[in-house]
Amino acid sequence: MDLPCPEWVRHVEQKWTEMRSEVTESFSLLTDIDAIFNHGLSLIGPDDLNTFSRISEKYSVKKSPERASEFRQQGNLSFKVKDYTAAALYYSKGVCHADKNTEELSLCYANRSAALFYHGLYRECLEDIQRSFEAGYPSHLQDKLRTREAACLNQLRKPEKSNTPATNHQTPPCQKNRNSTTCVSHGVSVYFSPEKGRHILATENKPAGEVVLEDEAFCYVLIPSNKLNTKTKKKGKAFDNEDRHCHHCLSQSWSFVPCPNCSYAQYCGESCQKDAWERWHQWECPIGADLLAIGILGHLALRVALKAGQNEVQRVKKSSQEDHVTCSSYKSDSPVQLSLGGHCRAGSDHTDCYHGNSYMGIYSLLPHVAQHSPGSRFLLAITMATLYRRLQGGPPPDMWVSCKDEGVSGIWQPEMSMLGATALRHMMQLRCNAQAVTAVRVKEESGMAVQSSSEIRIATAIFPVLSLLNHSCSPNTSISFTGGFQTDPLSQFGCSEGHTDHPESSHCGVTVTVRASKDLTAGQEILHCYGPHCSRMEVKERQLLLLEQYFFHCNCQACQSDLSEGSQNAKENASPGLKCVKCEKPLQSRMDRYMCSLPSCGHQITTADVQNRLQGLQCLLDEAIHLMEGDRLDKALKILKSASSQANSILTETHPLQGELADATARAYATTGEWSLAASHLKRSTVAIQAQFGEDSIELGRQLFKLAQLHFNAGDCGAALSVIPRAHRLLSLHCDPHCEELQELHEMERCLQGLL
Repeated sequence: MDLPCPEWVRHVEQKWTEMRSEVTESFSLLTDIDAIFNHGLSLIGPDDLNTFSRISEKYSVKKSPERASEFRQQGNLSFKVKDYTAAALYYSKGVCHADKNTEELSLCYANRSAALFYHGLYRECLEDIQRSFEAGYPSHLQDKLRTREAACLNQLRKPEKSNTPATNHQTPPCQKNRNSTTCVSHGVSVYFSPEKGRHILATENKPAGEVVLEDEAFCYVLIPSNKLNTKTKKKGKAFDNEDRHCHHCLSQSWSFVPCPNCSYAQYCGESCQKDAWERWHQWECPIGADLLAIGILGHLALRVALKAGQNEVQRVKKSSQEDHVTCSSYKSDSPVQLSLGGHCRAGSDHTDCYHGNSYMGIYSLLPHVAQHSPGSRFLLAITMATLYRRLQGGPPPDMWVSCKDEGVSGIWQPEMSMLGATALRHMMQLRCNAQAVTAVRVKEESGMAVQSSSEIRIATAIFPVLSLLNHSCSPNTSISFTGGFQTDPLSQFGCSEGHTDHPESSHCGVTVTVRASKDLTAGQEILHCYGPHCSRMEVKERQLLLLEQYFFHCNCQACQSDLSEGSQNAKENASPGLKCVKCEKPLQSRMDRYMCSLPSCGHQITTADVQNRLQGLQCLLDEAIHLMEGDRLDKALKILKSASSQANSILTETHPLQGELADATARAYATTGEWSLAASHLKRSTVAIQAQFGEDSIELGRQLFKLAQLHFNAGDCGAALSVIPRAHRLLSLHCDPHCEELQELHEMERCLQGLL
């Protein structure tokens, strides 16, 4: 769970321990969220507000001309070595830190226009030139901007080549919510049972790869980096999520426009800037440092409440109070099918109804009040009450000013405390219902013929229908995300070859697509992995994490299998890719050491020694990658060969580090054009990838895609054609049919078959 910053947590814990026992006992007995929030609000004193202010001041969100100048100078250095991507991103950071209508802002825009020009982003270049003039670009320097402007216009007069493939992507027949992209596929329904609560079943057979659900996030927040003023970036970590993605639609861009009042928020265009300001940023901006201090779940909880508004929250609460009761009235344990938009049962508290993408769909998610410890409830209540007090430093949000208060606008009415209580409810819900929004990021390594990529978290969201999926440590689904303004069905958080501001009719949001990763039979439950996966974590560790985070003891088929006596999985989990240096048999964990699984061998090694050797191998890998980035391939390969030799003595071929070493070696050989050698090493890496992520994983699919590329470049038709079908099958289970990887596989296969 994403908690507030450690210093604030310690302050609240100290406050809890110093309270009189009768006060803590009284608070511990509270189960009504409104009562919990109001009790917390009554306990807030000047010391709490002063402490919170002191902590939040350490987070950097203010404009800083000095920082703007520093980022511009860093951009200049990148520009000189022709790293135009880094230059554009540094200039964007300068744009965000510069005060509006200043020469520094105009210089950042002007310099960024040059980087965009060399990227061929001529429309964006023109936009930056115009912004530079509007910010007061010095008159004696304007000639070079006019020259660049003319060059852009000249380029734009040339015929444009479309980079967007035609698509006939069809949305499956579904129950669709009006004004949203939430869609439950035909043959899939939401059910309720007293044992499982709401869950989703396939009502007819579904082949692997078919879309079973699409759901639009009700709200989401971009994951920030550590914004402490005293924190310096590590080498190679100059840019984080907030430097690459629009803070409103999550699209990637190199030409952001800033919030005029803070240095943190940035947007892919003026329309996103305006939309975010009207929806929530005008209230979030003054407390931006506070939101960074309380953590992303607190920020997201507040945003959900701001979006819902007072009238909608009151309507939902009133409906719940009128129809309150439990699922005990269900006469049978058999699942009952729920219909979208149908009336809830008499006596329902809405947790046994299906509300689609409406706010009711969010509100009805369980907050698990009783499962949170009293100390945890106190931390959340004090945190949200303090944030509410800070929010009261400005005017009340428009959506929280009721019609009857017209004429006294700008005044916080007592009933507006419902905003804080509602945000507290959502913060409790998010512990079990927050969803990481992920994207594949290719590491920027200049000159690398085969790029390394990894799945990263870019945002945290709450999805009303995805949240209804139950967990399995071996799920039968995979998920992918689409972000940005939903006029482009191919948008996958990629950086387009030219950003144009969003049309008025477009719709901003993040959508999750759920596909069957295995064949589903009618009546089978559709299951999602909450994080702990059987291919990456031992069963006891999975069960402990799920119990602590989600308040349930997992007894899925994978857990049952792993716990069964003599289970092969249990034996494998006892040997985490380590082998005996004497007999090469697997090592097994025993307290503070590892012992050979062959009794007659008897070799053992301490856990500390193993960790030291693994750290040494990781350091060699990091050094080699650094050398590769500096085009020092010979030295990098020498280090990789030494590291691989050491790894082979203590690690099995399935250990993740073996996979990373083989992958790095493959990239080095590919850069020198030695395609066959590169392919042989990359093939070794697939063994570790499959062991780590599973034989049907997207990670294995992407690695096989790279292997097909290498075989293709080597001219090995047979090897390439043998890999392409498997890569295609795996990517089809997880990706849109029109994704770049699948399109390239089609082209490679067509080309190779033409040569046979």
